[in-house]
Amino acid sequence: MTPPILGILGFFVAMALTLVGVPVAIAMAVTGVAGFAILNGTAGAIYVLGSAPFEAVFPYSLSVIPLFVAMGVFSAHAGLSTSLFGAMNMVFKRFRGGLAMATVGACAIFGAICGSSLATAATMGRIAVPEMIREGYAPSLAGASVAAAGTLGVLIPPSVLMVIYALLTENSIGQLFAAALLPGLLATGLYITAVAVTVRVSPNATRPVEHDGAAARESKFDKSVIAAISLFVVVLGGLYTGLFSANEAAAVGAFGAVVLAIVMKTRASAMVDAALETARTSAMIFMILVGAALFNFFIEGTGLATILGNWITDSGLPPTIIILMILVFYLILGCFMDSLSMILLTIPIVYPIVVNLGYDPIWFGIIVVSVAEIGLITPPIGMNLFVVQNVAPQVRQSDIIRGILPFIVADVIRLFLFVAFPAIILFLPGLMR
Repeated sequence: MTPPILGILGFFVAMALTLVGVPVAIAMAVTGVAGFAILNGTAGAIYVLGSAPFEAVFPYSLSVIPLFVAMGVFSAHAGLSTSLFGAMNMVFKRFRGGLAMATVGACAIFGAICGSSLATAATMGRIAVPEMIREGYAPSLAGASVAAAGTLGVLIPPSVLMVIYALLTENSIGQLFAAALLPGLLATGLYITAVAVTVRVSPNATRPVEHDGAAARESKFDKSVIAAISLFVVVLGGLYTGLFSANEAAAVGAFGAVVLAIVMKTRASAMVDAALETARTSAMIFMILVGAALFNFFIEGTGLATILGNWITDSGLPPTIIILMILVFYLILGCFMDSLSMILLTIPIVYPIVVNLGYDPIWFGIIVVSVAEIGLITPPIGMNLFVVQNVAPQVRQSDIIRGILPFIVADVIRLFLFVAFPAIILFLPGLMR
């Protein structure tokens, strides 16, 4: 068996293990070590197994991961979600579908601080879905708006998924965050537009605008909302202006989130839970990085990425067609795999091809994260669909799936705009160079 064929086989074995429920870290580690042993013998595999984990987690730059995780977890436990939802409802309550629009806006701000799609969907789902159902919204719109808006936690910086992409591809975290800002705002606007179109096409999706419901009475800006927005501005503003490095920005964000939790009188038990959750999440991510390092050693040893790159270059296909084929591949893969697994498994193979075609790696990073975002709401595996159904059992899974289509259409439109107009992504990073 030739090394490239072995590389392709290893890729599908790792993917199959992930699909049947094996943790992605173990799937990649086992495949990587076994494949490397076949290529270079048992002694070489043992050496890689001993050295790769240390090399994977040793770099100082990786300290941003637990710090940004802490920023998101402590912000979530501080109870910001309720305040943000009330503040956004004050902005959108005059519009039909205003509660769903407010949910999108609140998820955008909370996701920017939290950095996790699943946490954003779960936290906002507990608040927004019952309120929308109480106000007469169709379950399909209530559940789908939270599931879709929750994905903004992946796209709007700071995002843990972007940090992992930057570390895997050795790109600037700051430039990647800058590149994501305009796409994040565009995604928020398109989701709000999707809500507006839904309530116009299906008037029964919501009741006429009323201002005497519980949500209207609780609509207000308070100090916690201002503090949350200020924390976001300080972290990203310091990073964009060069005042902070990525590590320093993450440290400021984590410290600010802890202070915010204390100021908001968060219970001591909740603070302990936040610390434990930060440790568990960080440990999981580092284990995944170790597995990815072992898998990457194997893929590099097969020369698969180089051979595929040469084959694609010699095929004579226009680069635009090739990038569209890659996007379709990611969209299909996203229906069956979670976003982190998808990125870690495919980047070692796809990234060199994209760079050789002349595409900007920062641009491609935002594209990949955007496609991963779509996968979070695409049946049958869309994780956000399950999260919302679990935290809001009054909404059935079939209702959420039925209501998610307008938001997927909005995502596809956004992806088309990114490909057609790369400046949407590259404008702000260009100012930093």
